[in-house]
Amino acid sequence: MIDKFLARDLSAVEEAVRKAAAVEIMPRFRQLAQHEVDEKTGPHDLVTVADRRAEEHLTAALTRLLPGSAVVGEEAVHADPTVYGALRADAPVWIVDPVDGTRQFVAGDPNFCTLVALARRGEILASWTFAPALDEVATAVRGQGAYVNGERIHSGSPEPGAELRVAIAHPLYTSDHDKRTLARLDVPGIAARPCGSAGLEYLKVARGEMDGLAFTWPSAWDHAAGLLLVGEAGGAHSTVGGVPFRVDRDNELPFAVGRDEATAVRIRELLRGA
Repeated sequence: MIDKFLARDLSAVEEAVRKAAAVEIMPRFRQLAQHEVDEKTGPHDLVTVADRRAEEHLTAALTRLLPGSAVVGEEAVHADPTVYGALRADAPVWIVDPVDGTRQFVAGDPNFCTLVALARRGEILASWTFAPALDEVATAVRGQGAYVNGERIHSGSPEPGAELRVAIAHPLYTSDHDKRTLARLDVPGIAARPCGSAGLEYLKVARGEMDGLAFTWPSAWDHAAGLLLVGEAGGAHSTVGGVPFRVDRDNELPFAVGRDEATAVRIRELLRGA
């Protein structure tokens, strides 16, 4: 069933993602009222009416396209953490972040996106990264490459000896322990900066505009789409335990992403303190 879906209905998923953004997100961009923005766990963890309604829109549309599938969305999991368990079940799962970069969205910054990935038994099969304010859509299907607005992209490799440009988990969202671990990247040859929208940072690595990423949190909706996109563009990723990050299990964190395997390994080994 899922193979037939992947062969036949990918364009319908992109259409659903675009429609959710057109109906629920973009009309509210730079138009949010104060009462339409709430805090979840703290002042930097924001949710808006656009996040909630876009996720509801996508949940209905995606399960209609693939009957029997489940949805693990950021806002649904916040309301009921047991929803996350669908990632370990047998049914196909849509992994949804309706507005990745809500902080940027609230601030009127166009660098946010909608992330959708389709997974089964922990394997990410397809992904969509849509930045509606930038008019860019990145897509990937396992074994079929990565594309932006229909053109294939390749991550390539850093120039030999060049300083590596690495986006790291933003200090607003990291513990003191995480900060100490990420500080291991403060070495010659690494130019680290805080990340913005995780989905757009993955896209930059897939395009070769950034060399790597280092993340300290496991939320599947932030990583699933980007991990497949980078992998299909030629990149790699690894947890500090030396194995790939997976959405269906507990991972040894942090984990590293690189535009090629050597870069991912270098970042990982620095994070390990090796």
